[in-house]
Amino acid sequence: MRWSPARPPRPGCPHRRLSVLLARELPKAVVPAASTFRPWASASFIGARHIFPCRIEPAAGRTGAMRADLQQRLSVIEWRLPGHIVADVVVERSDDPHSLRIEILTVED
Repeated sequence: MRWSPARPPRPGCPHRRLSVLLARELPKAVVPAASTFRPWASASFIGARHIFPCRIEPAAGRTGAMRADLQQRLSVIEWRLPGHIVADVVVERSDDPHSLRIEILTVED
């Protein structure tokens, strides 16, 4: 199946559930924006890259410390996604000092 932002996700795609679970784990100062996902595959696995841009409230303090704390916090969570496994979580800073980007790689179990 070719990827398209207009097409519905594959059956069983965990993107919506992952969005809900992530929103529960974010501190109040981190506000998620519209998220996207893109199918991903390697020689052995099929999955998706889930991208969550987030805005940090200016009163929250330093973005670097927030990013490092969030990376550590999200990396140890046991995500419950039926039929899928979270393979990697990365929290990146963006060009805007009050923004972060969270990328979660899932693979089909």
